[in-house]
Amino acid sequence: MSDASYLSLEKLTLAYGDSVAVANLDLDIRKGELIALLGPSGCGKTTTMRAIAGLLAVKSGHVRLDGADITRVPANKRAVGLMFQSYALFPHLSVYENVAFGLKLKGMRGTELDTKVQSGLKSVGLSAFANRKPAELSGGQQQRVALARSMVMEPKVLLLDEPLSNLDARLRLEMRTELQRVQKETGVTMIFVTHDQAEALALADRIVVMKSGKIEQIGSPEDIYNRPSSSFVADFVGFENIFPLENGKMKTSAGLIDLSGDVSSGAPSAAGLAWRPRMVTLGTGPFQGTVRGTSFAGDAREYLLDSSFGPIKAEVEASQPAHALGDALAFDLPVEKAAPLSRFV
Repeated sequence: MSDASYLSLEKLTLAYGDSVAVANLDLDIRKGELIALLGPSGCGKTTTMRAIAGLLAVKSGHVRLDGADITRVPANKRAVGLMFQSYALFPHLSVYENVAFGLKLKGMRGTELDTKVQSGLKSVGLSAFANRKPAELSGGQQQRVALARSMVMEPKVLLLDEPLSNLDARLRLEMRTELQRVQKETGVTMIFVTHDQAEALALADRIVVMKSGKIEQIGSPEDIYNRPSSSFVADFVGFENIFPLENGKMKTSAGLIDLSGDVSSGAPSAAGLAWRPRMVTLGTGPFQGTVRGTSFAGDAREYLLDSSFGPIKAEVEASQPAHALGDALAFDLPVEKAAPLSRFV
């Protein structure tokens, strides 16, 4: 564990029977960080979270928290909070009673209990809803109850499993802000699991992108979004035009293609290049494509082009003249706009 690490996963291997879900994973998390475990279903992110919580036995490796090895410590002794995707509120208990439940199990009573619960409800803006039942609350309010219930236990680490997936778009944005506010005000270390790259980019201090039980890339939201290290990460965060390189040329199903620009100057050791749709130059360039799909996206128009070396997705401002299905268009993939990839997987 590094000196700066508060939670450390060391050579962590996790399995379900003979099937290894996570292999030799190393991860250091600093105190007070908000970390996102991001990846598609089956990548190992929820399995890793369950191991931190103590809900899954470790096959090999160690989990260390605040200087202590908690690998074999029971879940209820770890000072790790867990907020479930379903919120897991007790429907027959009031908001107040839901928040107080864990504290009562610890033996807290009287004024101390009341002060703690009222403080927890205030921190999530639900003081006026203390006597309501979960069924009388909106989805966002139910989530706040679950958050307050976890926070009053004063966990050293709070784990959140797909915390926003059950909310509609408007509430999702509201709860992003709420989670950030609570996390920054309390300083609790948070780890949340998500498959939604927009959610991870908006919330996290650092993002851990996982694939097939391994870490593919760790970085700030800006690093992950602008500088993906592999074709897998690039694809996951919205680079829809991704090609390997060979001898400074783009390798396609139609063979090696020369690019307009010097690949060696900007990315001499790149294994591939990736372009977001808006990075594609449309209407001019050395390549030709035919419009096979078009959609209006408010301030932009999105196009799917057929080219001799495969499909290309492009995006332009909606104020530009629209192109119809079947139109032939010139386009370019400017090297200077591309994200260089160190690995093509």
